[in-house]
Amino acid sequence: MTTDINNEDRPSLDELTNRLLEFRDARDWRQFHSLKDLILSLNLEASELLELAQWKPEASFEAEAQTEPMRQRLAEECADVLLYLLLVAERSGIDLQAVAAEKIAANAIKYPVNKARGTATKYTEL
Repeated sequence: MTTDINNEDRPSLDELTNRLLEFRDARDWRQFHSLKDLILSLNLEASELLELAQWKPEASFEAEAQTEPMRQRLAEECADVLLYLLLVAERSGIDLQAVAAEKIAANAIKYPVNKARGTATKYTEL
């Protein structure tokens, strides 16, 4: 599933969302896409991604993730998660790029480098 699309040809999040909405609307599926059901579906797809690692030791999974069959499966599940997230954001009027940038900025404040570097401690305990 990984493609050889160069950076100039990669669609933006807005372009992906528009393609996804066209795909959905051509099939008359909006009627099934309540916000609740989209969030449930997002979680189910994230669980399918999680399932790829279930019961596998960390080191062996890291190695397996470098093989083409697993990279293909990871790519497909990541795409499913992203597509449902785009639908959730569109349905709820969220600008993913803006809120992601805001979240990174907020996390930079919560986790200053001098306190958080090299530790997984939660910000409330730094």
